[in-house]
Amino acid sequence: MSFGDLLKDTIHTLWAHKLRTFLTMFGITWGIISITLMVAATEGLRVGLKRDQETFGKDIMIFFAGRTSLQAGGMRAGRDVHWNEDDYLDVLAQSPACKYALPEIGTQVPLRSRYNSGTLLAVGSLPPFREQRSIDIAAGRFYNAEDQASAHRVAFLGSDAKKQLYGSRDAIGETIWLENIPYAVIGVMRQKNQNSSYDGEDIRKIFIPYSAIRRDFPNKPPLPSHTIDHMLIVPKSIEEHLDCKRQALRALGTIHHFDPQDEEAAFVWDTIKNAQANALIMDGMEYFMGAVGIITLCLGGLGVMNVMLVAVRERTQEIGVRKALGATRSAIVSQFFVETLIIAFLSGAVGMGIAYGFCGVIDLLPMPPVFAGLLPTWEAGLLSFLLLSVIAVGSALYPANRAAAVDPIEALRYEAGG
Repeated sequence: MSFGDLLKDTIHTLWAHKLRTFLTMFGITWGIISITLMVAATEGLRVGLKRDQETFGKDIMIFFAGRTSLQAGGMRAGRDVHWNEDDYLDVLAQSPACKYALPEIGTQVPLRSRYNSGTLLAVGSLPPFREQRSIDIAAGRFYNAEDQASAHRVAFLGSDAKKQLYGSRDAIGETIWLENIPYAVIGVMRQKNQNSSYDGEDIRKIFIPYSAIRRDFPNKPPLPSHTIDHMLIVPKSIEEHLDCKRQALRALGTIHHFDPQDEEAAFVWDTIKNAQANALIMDGMEYFMGAVGIITLCLGGLGVMNVMLVAVRERTQEIGVRKALGATRSAIVSQFFVETLIIAFLSGAVGMGIAYGFCGVIDLLPMPPVFAGLLPTWEAGLLSFLLLSVIAVGSALYPANRAAAVDPIEALRYEAGG
Protein backbone atom coordinates (compact mmCIF):
# COMPACT_ATOMS: atom_id res chain seq x y z
CA MET A 1 0.00 0.00 0.00
CA SER A 2 1.40 3.40 -1.01
CA PHE A 3 1.57 6.26 1.43
CA GLY A 4 -1.17 8.06 -0.50
CA ASP A 5 -3.48 5.07 -0.20
CA LEU A 6 -2.59 4.74 3.47
CA LEU A 7 -3.38 8.40 4.10
CA LYS A 8 -6.65 8.20 2.19
CA ASP A 9 -7.72 5.08 4.09
CA THR A 10 -6.80 6.71 7.42
CA ILE A 11 -8.80 9.87 6.69
CA HIS A 12 -11.78 7.75 5.59
CA THR A 13 -11.63 5.80 8.86
CA LEU A 14 -11.45 8.96 10.97
CA TRP A 15 -14.34 10.55 9.07
CA ALA A 16 -16.45 7.44 9.58
CA HIS A 17 -16.09 7.92 13.35
CA LYS A 18 -16.44 11.71 13.54
CA LEU A 19 -17.69 11.94 17.13
CA ARG A 20 -15.01 9.63 18.46
CA THR A 21 -12.35 11.50 16.48
CA PHE A 22 -13.57 14.86 17.81
CA LEU A 23 -13.59 13.71 21.42
CA THR A 24 -10.15 12.18 20.97
CA MET A 25 -8.78 15.42 19.56
CA PHE A 26 -10.25 17.56 22.32
CA GLY A 27 -7.74 16.47 24.97
CA ILE A 28 -4.72 17.34 22.82
CA THR A 29 -6.31 20.58 21.62
CA TRP A 30 -7.07 21.71 25.14
CA GLY A 31 -3.55 20.85 26.31
CA ILE A 32 -1.96 22.98 23.58
CA ILE A 33 -4.36 25.85 24.31
CA SER A 34 -3.55 25.59 28.03
CA ILE A 35 0.23 25.71 27.55
CA THR A 36 0.05 28.61 25.09
CA LEU A 37 -2.38 30.76 27.08
CA MET A 38 -0.74 30.16 30.45
CA VAL A 39 2.73 31.00 29.19
CA ALA A 40 1.37 33.96 27.18
CA ALA A 41 -0.42 35.35 30.24
CA THR A 42 2.72 35.03 32.38
CA GLU A 43 4.84 36.69 29.70
CA GLY A 44 2.29 39.50 29.39
CA LEU A 45 2.44 40.04 33.14
CA ARG A 46 6.26 39.97 33.07
CA VAL A 47 6.48 42.53 30.26
CA GLY A 48 3.73 44.70 31.75
CA LEU A 49 5.32 44.69 35.20
CA LYS A 50 8.73 45.56 33.76
CA ARG A 51 7.21 48.33 31.66
CA ASP A 52 5.33 49.65 34.68
CA GLN A 53 8.51 49.61 36.79
CA GLU A 54 10.35 51.55 34.10
CA THR A 55 7.82 54.39 34.32
CA PHE A 56 9.73 55.30 37.49
CA GLY A 57 13.25 54.59 36.28
CA LYS A 58 15.50 52.24 34.35
CA ASP A 59 18.01 50.30 36.45
CA ILE A 60 18.59 53.03 39.02
CA MET A 61 19.43 53.21 42.71
CA ILE A 62 18.42 56.29 44.69
CA PHE A 63 20.82 57.17 47.52
CA PHE A 64 19.24 59.17 50.36
CA ALA A 65 21.34 60.70 53.14
CA GLY A 66 20.24 59.98 56.72
CA ARG A 67 21.72 59.85 60.22
CA THR A 68 24.58 57.64 61.36
CA SER A 69 23.76 54.77 63.69
CA LEU A 70 27.35 53.47 63.98
CA GLN A 71 30.59 55.08 65.08
CA ALA A 72 33.18 55.41 62.34
CA GLY A 73 36.66 56.93 62.19
CA GLY A 74 36.35 58.39 65.66
CA MET A 75 33.10 60.16 64.74
CA ARG A 76 30.09 59.71 66.98
CA ALA A 77 26.86 58.00 65.99
CA GLY A 78 23.72 60.07 65.53
CA ARG A 79 25.22 62.63 63.13
CA ASP A 80 23.12 64.02 60.29
CA VAL A 81 24.55 63.27 56.86
CA HIS A 82 23.98 65.49 53.81
CA TRP A 83 25.19 64.88 50.26
CA ASN A 84 27.16 67.83 48.93
CA GLU A 85 26.42 69.29 45.50
CA ASP A 86 29.71 67.97 44.03
CA ASP A 87 29.78 64.55 45.73
CA TYR A 88 28.64 62.90 42.51
CA LEU A 89 32.00 63.66 40.89
CA ASP A 90 33.96 61.85 43.60
CA VAL A 91 31.49 58.95 43.68
CA LEU A 92 31.79 58.43 39.93
CA ALA A 93 35.58 58.68 40.05
CA GLN A 94 35.79 56.05 42.82
CA SER A 95 33.15 53.66 41.42
CA PRO A 96 34.36 52.00 38.19
CA ALA A 97 31.26 49.74 38.05
CA CYS A 98 28.92 52.76 37.93
CA LYS A 99 27.85 54.39 34.66
CA TYR A 100 26.23 57.52 36.12
CA ALA A 101 26.08 59.35 39.42
CA LEU A 102 23.34 61.94 38.99
CA PRO A 103 22.74 64.60 41.65
CA GLU A 104 19.18 65.83 42.05
CA ILE A 105 17.76 68.95 43.67
CA GLY A 106 14.04 69.59 43.99
CA THR A 107 12.41 72.74 45.33
CA GLN A 108 8.85 74.04 45.38
CA VAL A 109 8.72 77.36 43.55
CA PRO A 110 5.94 79.81 42.71
CA LEU A 111 5.76 80.21 38.96
CA ARG A 112 3.65 81.82 36.28
CA SER A 113 3.15 81.96 32.55
CA ARG A 114 1.24 84.48 30.45
CA TYR A 115 -1.92 82.49 31.11
CA ASN A 116 -1.79 80.95 34.57
CA SER A 117 0.26 80.53 37.75
CA GLY A 118 0.83 78.07 40.56
CA THR A 119 3.43 76.40 42.75
CA LEU A 120 5.18 73.34 41.34
CA LEU A 121 8.31 71.32 42.03
CA ALA A 122 11.35 72.46 40.05
CA VAL A 123 13.87 69.63 39.63
CA GLY A 124 17.48 69.99 38.56
CA SER A 125 19.86 67.24 37.48
CA LEU A 126 22.19 66.28 34.62
CA PRO A 127 21.04 65.50 31.03
CA PRO A 128 21.14 61.65 31.43
CA PHE A 129 18.44 62.07 34.11
CA ARG A 130 15.76 62.10 31.39
CA GLU A 131 16.57 58.65 30.03
CA GLN A 132 17.23 57.03 33.38
CA ARG A 133 13.97 58.34 34.85
CA SER A 134 11.95 57.37 31.73
CA ILE A 135 10.93 60.91 30.84
CA ASP A 136 9.78 60.79 27.22
CA ILE A 137 9.54 63.88 25.02
CA ALA A 138 6.20 64.88 23.48
CA ALA A 139 7.47 68.11 21.91
CA GLY A 140 10.71 70.08 21.80
CA ARG A 141 13.75 68.75 23.63
CA PHE A 142 15.23 68.11 27.07
CA TYR A 143 18.13 70.25 28.31
CA ASN A 144 21.52 69.05 27.05
CA ALA A 145 25.21 69.18 28.03
CA GLU A 146 25.61 72.71 26.64
CA ASP A 147 22.66 73.94 28.73
CA GLN A 148 24.24 72.33 31.79
CA ALA A 149 27.72 73.70 31.12
CA SER A 150 26.44 77.26 30.59
CA ALA A 151 23.69 77.12 33.23
CA HIS A 152 21.11 78.18 30.65
CA ARG A 153 17.73 79.17 32.01
CA VAL A 154 15.71 76.63 30.06
CA ALA A 155 12.78 74.54 31.28
CA PHE A 156 11.24 71.22 30.30
CA LEU A 157 7.60 70.92 31.43
CA GLY A 158 5.84 67.87 32.77
CA SER A 159 2.64 67.13 30.84
CA ASP A 160 0.31 68.23 33.66
CA ALA A 161 2.48 71.26 34.40
CA LYS A 162 2.15 72.28 30.78
CA LYS A 163 -1.65 71.93 30.92
CA GLN A 164 -1.79 74.03 34.08
CA LEU A 165 0.34 76.82 32.63
CA TYR A 166 -0.73 76.79 28.98
CA GLY A 167 -3.79 74.58 28.61
CA SER A 168 -4.06 73.37 25.01
CA ARG A 169 -1.77 76.14 23.70
CA ASP A 170 1.71 75.47 22.33
CA ALA A 171 4.29 76.04 25.09
CA ILE A 172 7.55 75.70 23.12
CA GLY A 173 9.35 79.03 22.95
CA GLU A 174 7.23 80.59 25.69
CA THR A 175 8.67 82.09 28.87
CA ILE A 176 7.80 81.08 32.41
CA TRP A 177 8.87 82.93 35.55
CA LEU A 178 10.19 80.88 38.46
CA GLU A 179 10.23 83.24 41.43
CA ASN A 180 10.34 86.06 38.88
CA ILE A 181 13.35 84.53 37.11
CA PRO A 182 12.58 83.99 33.39
CA TYR A 183 13.10 80.54 31.89
CA ALA A 184 12.55 79.62 28.24
CA VAL A 185 10.34 76.56 27.65
CA ILE A 186 12.25 74.16 25.37
CA GLY A 187 10.23 70.95 25.70
CA VAL A 188 7.16 69.16 27.01
CA MET A 189 7.00 65.71 28.52
CA ARG A 190 4.85 62.89 27.18
CA GLN A 191 2.05 61.76 29.49
CA LYS A 192 2.91 58.69 31.60
CA ASN A 193 1.41 56.66 34.41
CA GLN A 194 4.13 56.58 37.05
CA ASN A 195 3.95 53.55 39.35
CA SER A 196 5.90 55.05 42.29
CA SER A 197 7.66 58.19 43.44
CA TYR A 198 9.86 59.70 46.14
CA ASP A 199 8.93 63.37 45.57
CA GLY A 200 5.78 63.43 43.46
CA GLU A 201 4.75 62.57 39.90
CA ASP A 202 7.04 63.72 37.11
CA ILE A 203 4.12 65.03 35.07
CA ARG A 204 3.65 67.83 37.63
CA LYS A 205 7.29 68.99 37.66
CA ILE A 206 9.46 71.55 35.90
CA PHE A 207 12.88 70.20 34.86
CA ILE A 208 15.83 72.60 34.60
CA PRO A 209 19.62 72.12 34.37
CA TYR A 210 21.45 71.21 37.57
CA SER A 211 23.81 74.16 37.24
CA ALA A 212 20.86 76.56 36.92
CA ILE A 213 18.98 75.27 39.95
CA ARG A 214 22.15 75.40 42.07
CA ARG A 215 22.63 79.05 41.13
CA ASP A 216 19.02 80.26 41.23
CA PHE A 217 17.38 78.04 43.86
CA PRO A 218 19.90 76.78 46.46
CA ASN A 219 18.59 74.95 49.50
CA LYS A 220 17.12 77.18 52.17
CA PRO A 221 17.77 77.00 55.93
CA PRO A 222 17.86 74.86 57.99
CA LEU A 223 19.55 72.85 55.19
CA PRO A 224 23.05 73.97 54.15
CA SER A 225 22.88 75.73 50.78
CA HIS A 226 25.56 73.53 49.20
CA THR A 227 23.72 70.23 49.81
CA ILE A 228 21.44 68.19 47.55
CA ASP A 229 18.42 66.01 48.19
CA HIS A 230 19.55 62.67 46.82
CA MET A 231 21.67 61.01 44.18
CA LEU A 232 20.77 58.56 41.40
CA ILE A 233 23.37 55.85 40.78
CA VAL A 234 23.27 53.74 37.60
CA PRO A 235 25.49 50.65 37.12
CA LYS A 236 27.25 49.98 33.83
CA SER A 237 25.36 46.68 33.58
CA ILE A 238 22.95 44.60 35.63
CA GLU A 239 25.79 42.18 36.36
CA GLU A 240 27.80 45.03 37.95
CA HIS A 241 24.85 46.28 39.99
CA LEU A 242 26.08 45.04 43.40
CA ASP A 243 29.66 46.14 42.74
CA CYS A 244 28.44 49.61 41.80
CA LYS A 245 26.31 49.82 44.94
CA ARG A 246 29.20 48.78 47.21
CA GLN A 247 31.65 51.15 45.53
CA ALA A 248 29.26 54.11 45.76
CA LEU A 249 28.56 53.46 49.44
CA ARG A 250 32.27 53.14 50.14
CA ALA A 251 32.97 56.42 48.34
CA LEU A 252 30.22 58.28 50.21
CA GLY A 253 31.36 56.75 53.50
CA THR A 254 34.88 58.02 52.88
CA ILE A 255 33.67 61.52 51.99
CA HIS A 256 31.26 61.86 54.93
CA HIS A 257 33.05 59.69 57.51
CA PHE A 258 30.46 56.95 58.06
CA ASP A 259 30.57 53.17 57.92
CA PRO A 260 29.44 51.96 54.43
CA GLN A 261 27.53 49.17 56.23
CA ASP A 262 25.50 51.77 58.15
CA GLU A 263 22.09 51.57 56.45
CA GLU A 264 20.77 54.47 58.52
CA ALA A 265 23.48 56.82 57.27
CA ALA A 266 22.78 56.06 53.59
CA PHE A 267 19.43 54.54 52.65
CA VAL A 268 19.34 53.04 49.14
CA TRP A 269 16.14 52.54 47.17
CA ASP A 270 17.35 49.74 44.92
CA THR A 271 14.93 49.43 42.00
CA ILE A 272 17.20 46.85 40.33
CA LYS A 273 16.94 44.52 43.33
CA ASN A 274 13.16 44.92 43.32
CA ALA A 275 13.00 44.16 39.61
CA GLN A 276 15.12 41.03 40.05
CA ALA A 277 12.83 39.80 42.83
CA ASN A 278 9.80 40.33 40.60
CA ALA A 279 11.55 38.48 37.76
CA LEU A 280 12.09 35.45 40.03
CA ILE A 281 8.39 35.45 40.91
CA MET A 282 7.47 35.63 37.22
CA ASP A 283 9.84 32.75 36.39
CA GLY A 284 8.21 30.63 39.10
CA MET A 285 4.74 31.44 37.78
CA GLU A 286 5.78 30.59 34.23
CA TYR A 287 7.23 27.23 35.27
CA PHE A 288 4.10 26.41 37.26
CA MET A 289 1.74 27.41 34.46
CA GLY A 290 3.80 25.49 31.92
CA ALA A 291 3.79 22.39 34.14
CA VAL A 292 0.00 22.53 34.42
CA GLY A 293 -0.28 22.80 30.63
CA ILE A 294 2.15 19.91 30.09
CA ILE A 295 0.18 17.68 32.47
CA THR A 296 -3.01 18.57 30.59
CA LEU A 297 -1.32 17.74 27.29
CA CYS A 298 -0.06 14.40 28.63
CA LEU A 299 -3.54 13.51 29.82
CA GLY A 300 -4.79 14.30 26.34
CA GLY A 301 -2.16 11.94 24.92
CA LEU A 302 -3.33 9.16 27.24
CA GLY A 303 -6.85 9.80 26.00
CA VAL A 304 -5.70 9.38 22.41
CA MET A 305 -3.90 6.14 23.28
CA ASN A 306 -6.95 4.79 25.09
CA VAL A 307 -9.29 5.57 22.20
CA MET A 308 -6.92 4.01 19.69
CA LEU A 309 -6.73 0.84 21.79
CA VAL A 310 -10.52 0.71 21.68
CA ALA A 311 -10.33 1.22 17.91
CA VAL A 312 -7.92 -1.72 17.63
CA ARG A 313 -10.36 -3.91 19.55
CA GLU A 314 -13.30 -2.80 17.42
CA ARG A 315 -11.41 -3.50 14.20
CA THR A 316 -10.06 -6.90 15.19
CA GLN A 317 -11.82 -8.67 12.32
CA GLU A 318 -10.59 -6.06 9.80
CA ILE A 319 -7.04 -6.56 10.99
CA GLY A 320 -7.41 -10.34 10.82
CA VAL A 321 -8.80 -10.24 7.30
CA ARG A 322 -6.03 -7.92 6.09
CA LYS A 323 -3.34 -10.14 7.60
CA ALA A 324 -4.98 -13.25 6.15
CA LEU A 325 -4.87 -11.58 2.73
CA GLY A 326 -1.14 -10.96 3.10
CA ALA A 327 -0.85 -7.60 4.83
CA THR A 328 2.53 -7.32 6.53
CA ARG A 329 3.13 -6.36 10.13
CA SER A 330 4.69 -3.06 9.01
CA ALA A 331 1.58 -2.23 6.96
CA ILE A 332 -0.68 -2.74 9.98
CA VAL A 333 1.66 -0.73 12.23
CA SER A 334 1.84 2.06 9.65
CA GLN A 335 -1.95 2.31 9.37
CA PHE A 336 -2.60 2.78 13.07
CA PHE A 337 0.57 4.82 13.62
CA VAL A 338 -0.34 7.31 10.90
CA GLU A 339 -3.94 7.45 12.12
CA THR A 340 -2.81 8.38 15.63
CA LEU A 341 -0.27 10.94 14.37
CA ILE A 342 -2.90 12.63 12.22
CA ILE A 343 -5.23 12.92 15.22
CA ALA A 344 -2.48 14.31 17.46
CA PHE A 345 -0.95 16.80 15.04
CA LEU A 346 -4.30 17.97 13.70
CA SER A 347 -5.40 18.54 17.31
CA GLY A 348 -2.19 20.46 17.98
CA ALA A 349 -2.62 22.67 14.92
CA VAL A 350 -6.22 23.46 15.87
CA GLY A 351 -5.14 24.18 19.44
CA MET A 352 -2.32 26.51 18.35
CA GLY A 353 -4.64 28.30 15.94
CA ILE A 354 -7.30 28.84 18.60
CA ALA A 355 -4.76 29.93 21.24
CA TYR A 356 -2.92 32.42 19.02
CA GLY A 357 -6.20 33.73 17.62
CA PHE A 358 -7.54 34.25 21.13
CA CYS A 359 -4.35 36.04 22.14
CA GLY A 360 -4.65 38.35 19.15
CA VAL A 361 -8.27 39.23 19.96
CA ILE A 362 -7.57 39.85 23.65
CA ASP A 363 -4.58 42.06 22.82
CA LEU A 364 -6.91 44.41 20.93
CA LEU A 365 -8.58 45.32 24.23
CA PRO A 366 -7.27 48.02 26.60
CA MET A 367 -4.97 46.55 29.24
CA PRO A 368 -4.16 47.62 32.81
CA PRO A 369 -0.69 49.20 33.28
CA VAL A 370 0.89 46.07 34.79
CA PHE A 371 -0.36 43.68 32.06
CA ALA A 372 0.90 43.87 28.48
CA GLY A 373 -1.66 41.37 27.13
CA LEU A 374 -1.38 37.72 26.12
CA LEU A 375 2.09 37.41 24.60
CA PRO A 376 2.83 33.93 23.26
CA THR A 377 6.53 33.37 22.68
CA TRP A 378 8.32 31.29 20.06
CA GLU A 379 9.87 29.28 22.90
CA ALA A 380 6.40 28.29 24.11
CA GLY A 381 5.36 27.37 20.56
CA LEU A 382 8.49 25.26 20.03
CA LEU A 383 8.05 23.55 23.41
CA SER A 384 4.42 22.77 22.59
CA PHE A 385 5.40 21.29 19.22
CA LEU A 386 8.16 19.13 20.71
CA LEU A 387 5.89 17.87 23.49
CA LEU A 388 3.15 17.21 20.99
CA SER A 389 5.56 15.21 18.82
CA VAL A 390 6.73 13.08 21.75
CA ILE A 391 3.21 12.48 23.02
CA ALA A 392 1.88 11.73 19.52
CA VAL A 393 4.59 9.13 18.86
CA GLY A 394 4.17 7.66 22.36
CA SER A 395 0.40 7.48 21.92
CA ALA A 396 0.74 5.82 18.52
CA LEU A 397 3.37 3.16 19.17
CA TYR A 398 1.51 0.97 21.68
CA PRO A 399 -1.87 0.79 19.87
CA ALA A 400 -0.09 0.20 16.54
CA ASN A 401 1.98 -2.66 17.98
CA ARG A 402 -1.14 -4.16 19.58
CA ALA A 403 -2.87 -4.07 16.23
CA ALA A 404 0.10 -5.68 14.47
CA ALA A 405 0.29 -8.41 17.11
CA VAL A 406 -3.27 -9.62 16.42
CA ASP A 407 -3.31 -13.25 15.26
CA PRO A 408 -5.50 -13.45 12.11
CA ILE A 409 -7.10 -16.79 13.09
CA GLU A 410 -7.89 -15.57 16.61
CA ALA A 411 -9.20 -12.35 15.10
CA LEU A 412 -11.62 -14.17 12.84
CA ARG A 413 -12.76 -16.41 15.71
CA TYR A 414 -13.19 -13.34 17.93
CA GLU A 415 -15.45 -11.69 15.39
CA ALA A 416 -17.38 -14.89 14.69
CA GLY A 417 -17.88 -15.40 18.38
CA GLY A 418 -19.01 -11.77 18.72
